[in-house]
Amino acid sequence: MSVLIYTEIAKGKVKKASLEAVNYGSRIAKQLNTTATAVVIGDADLADLGKAGATKVLKLKNDKLADLNGQYITAAIEQAATAEGSTVIVFAHDFTGKEVAPRLAAKLKAGIVAGAVDNPTISGDAFSVKKNVFSGKAVATYAITSPKKVISILPNSFPVELNGTVVDAVDFAVNLDAVNSPIKVKEVKKVTSELNLPDAELVVSAGRGMKGPENWGMIEELAKELGAATACSRPVADMHWRPHHEHVGQTGVAIRPNLYIAIGISGAIQHLAGVNGSKTIVVINSDKDSPFFKSADYGIVGDAFEVVPKLIAAVKNFKANKN
Repeated sequence: MSVLIYTEIAKGKVKKASLEAVNYGSRIAKQLNTTATAVVIGDADLADLGKAGATKVLKLKNDKLADLNGQYITAAIEQAATAEGSTVIVFAHDFTGKEVAPRLAAKLKAGIVAGAVDNPTISGDAFSVKKNVFSGKAVATYAITSPKKVISILPNSFPVELNGTVVDAVDFAVNLDAVNSPIKVKEVKKVTSELNLPDAELVVSAGRGMKGPENWGMIEELAKELGAATACSRPVADMHWRPHHEHVGQTGVAIRPNLYIAIGISGAIQHLAGVNGSKTIVVINSDKDSPFFKSADYGIVGDAFEVVPKLIAAVKNFKANKN
C-alpha cells in the first residue's frame, strides 16, 4: 500500500499545483500509515518534492514520454502504481490531471473524484472526499468504495507547506511498447507568460467591455504592477483578442486565486463556474445591473477606461511609498 502523486515541472521547477498535490497525498499517507511516492517526468530541481512530504521520488524514464501524450503518461503511471502497490493516486486538477486521471481510473477499475477541495475523511474502510458541484454553488461528499482510488485536487485549495526533508530521486524505467496511441504530437507550443494561470494567486481578467484587443495594455500593466496573471472571458478568446489559454470559466481554465479582478465582464454563469472559488472577487463594470456584482466581494460601478488607470496609479503610489 502507498500513495502515488503525479507531479509536473515548468521552467525547471516543480509546479505549485503539484506541490499542493504532494502535500495532499502525504497527509493521506499519514492517515493510512503508509508512504507517499511522487512521480515526475523530466529533469529539474526536485528537492521541493521531499520538502512537500514525498518520502520517495520516481523519475519516469521512456523517450515516448517527451511527447506529453496522455495515453503514454497513463500507462507509465499505471506501471509505477503497480510497482509501488499504490491504492491511492493523486493528481492536480490541471490539464494533465483532467486527461490522465480518468483514463487511469478506468484502467485500475478505481473510483475517482475529480476536483477535490478538502482533505478526505478516512475511517477504517470508509473513504470520502468533498468537491464542488452545481457550478460551485454547493459542496458534495463522495464516498469511494473501490479498493483503488484516484483523486485530483483543485489548484489553490490548500497552501503549499514545505516542512519535510529532501529525498533523492531514482530512475524508474517504463515499457510503453504495448501502447498503440493513435495520437501523434506534431508540435508543442509553450506558454510564454511568466505566471501559470491555474497557479496564480492574483489574477486580472477582462471581457468584451474592453471593446478591443488594442485596449489590453492597461490590463497587462495593472497585472504587472500587482504581480498578477492575466485572464479573459470566453467571448474574448473566441474573438482572438486574447489567447485561449487565458480563457477562464466552466469551458476554460478553472481557477481559485486569492484575488480575482474582473473588468468589463458581465458574469455569466459559465464564467462564474470557473472563478467563484476565488477567495476575493473584485468587479469593475459600468453596468450597475451586471450579474457579476451579486458574486463580488467588492464592486466598482464605472467606466473601466477611467477606473483602471486610477487603480494602476494607486498601486504604483502604494509601492513607491512602501519602499
